[in-house]
Amino acid sequence: MKNYRLVVVVPTLESYSILPNLFNSLLAQTYLDWSVLLVDGRSSFTHCKFLDHICLQDNRFSWIQQGKESLGIFGAMNHGFDFADQDAWLLFWGSDDWAPQANVFYEAMSAIAASNIAGFVPDLVVCRGKYVDSIGNLVRSAGFNCCSETNGVLNSKTFRRALSLGVTPPHQATLIGPGARARLSSYAEGFRLSGDLDYFLQLSRFPDLRVQVLDLELVHMSSGGISGQQTQRRLQEVRRAYQRAFGWLWWFPFIARYVRRLFSLLHVSR
Repeated sequence: MKNYRLVVVVPTLESYSILPNLFNSLLAQTYLDWSVLLVDGRSSFTHCKFLDHICLQDNRFSWIQQGKESLGIFGAMNHGFDFADQDAWLLFWGSDDWAPQANVFYEAMSAIAASNIAGFVPDLVVCRGKYVDSIGNLVRSAGFNCCSETNGVLNSKTFRRALSLGVTPPHQATLIGPGARARLSSYAEGFRLSGDLDYFLQLSRFPDLRVQVLDLELVHMSSGGISGQQTQRRLQEVRRAYQRAFGWLWWFPFIARYVRRLFSLLHVSR
């Protein structure tokens, strides 16, 4: 199998106490052609010394300081677009995310290789994730359940239709390929919490976009992230993203998004 380079971009800010979970899950991966770019938002000396130690232990880890002009989490993530080689696949994780199994990178990259052999070169590969609480209990699932087939292949029209119905790919479970990066090479400015939604919506405007949906649980995520603590700002940004994409019809995907979220929570609570 041809190896495709995978770069995991992780914004950090005083998160050294929770990063070992992420690091250990990466070091356990059977797929070896990956690297990690840590983008730090000007943390303390203690945190930076921890990052130095990790990078000395394994040269697949590196870290840079977030530029003053790059605001918020998605500003930090934009450094990944800038620093990674153009032919690399990008995966954006938070400090509190981790790989649930040792073979998930292998499964994802094998699917990309198989698609290329078959003549279908995906721009995005969307997998599944789970939000869990502090003791590991499922809070809700995160996926892109928009096609009847387990491993779906979507064109831009089908992808955009799913987005208009409130379905949103979890960015932590979405691999962004060279084709997507060539079309849209950064998250838009002004989005601190919902830059991923805006990115997918804007990307769906390209008529030749190709999206592959895999039935693969790629990531576990903590349910206590920053977006859950800033509800009002997040709602404002979600509305803005839908307005940029759908104009005055923004309210339909907006309502559909949170109806889906409610049903997901109710399903888990049963």
